[in-house]
Amino acid sequence: MPQQPHHQYSDRLYNADLAPTRQNWNWYNILAFWLSDVHSVGGYVVAASLFALGLAGWQVLISLLIGICIVQIFANLMAKPSQKAAVPFPVICRLSFGVLGANIPAMIRGLIAVVWYGIQTYLASNALTIVILRLFPGMESLAGPSFLGLSYLGWISFMLLWGLQAIVFWRGMDSIRRFIDWSGPAVYLVMFALAAWLVWQAGWSNISFTLSDIQLSPGEQLWQMVIAAAIVAGYFAGPTLNFGDFTRYARTFDDVKRGNFWGLPVNFLVFSATTVMTVNTLVEKI
Repeated sequence: MPQQPHHQYSDRLYNADLAPTRQNWNWYNILAFWLSDVHSVGGYVVAASLFALGLAGWQVLISLLIGICIVQIFANLMAKPSQKAAVPFPVICRLSFGVLGANIPAMIRGLIAVVWYGIQTYLASNALTIVILRLFPGMESLAGPSFLGLSYLGWISFMLLWGLQAIVFWRGMDSIRRFIDWSGPAVYLVMFALAAWLVWQAGWSNISFTLSDIQLSPGEQLWQMVIAAAIVAGYFAGPTLNFGDFTRYARTFDDVKRGNFWGLPVNFLVFSATTVMTVNTLVEKI
């Protein structure tokens, strides 16, 4: 009886995180991924800032659509090899950079992810600090002194959010999937409720899709539209680059494309319109 070949794997090149995985994500899971990525304090800042470039509302929406469609194209391209082979981005990089050379782009994208994690946590911690001061005014004494650019209360908020996110991440990808499946739609419900309350308080006459009084020439308007589209594409560069780490779990590539369509152009345009209504109404009330 012929002896079966014995396969040996290098511990440096193979582990459970790099091995092909079970594919059980559907299109909604991909949509929820983008919902959770777009619905953040950073997303609010980016979306609202685009409407402050001096462009008309329709010009901003066109720029948003162009930028987010660029993201969608690259997201689909980044997703396909990982979905087909059920392996993450670092393994796919071995096709182009070699087994050892793939460590370089893998490390670069890892550093980008660390920075982006810190930025999002910082922005969220500022929002949490405002909420804490609103509910507990007595903690204002901790908001004054600062250490490395953050107040003591700011550090408490930052570390609290850092720890809560880490708990979800450490429990594995299934935990992340379950969390974003409900958190993405939940944020939308809260966001719509906030927008509706603000509109009711301020009145429809105060609703506008322009946050700036700057008057631009046609050439300047065109250039600002290019900048707006580039900002959108750049904002999503991080998750797009790492998208294969999530689409490796997708059942089919059609599920990925469907989730990308609803999660990127459709979701981002609705989110941006709601955001600028909220921000503009807040400005009017202030």
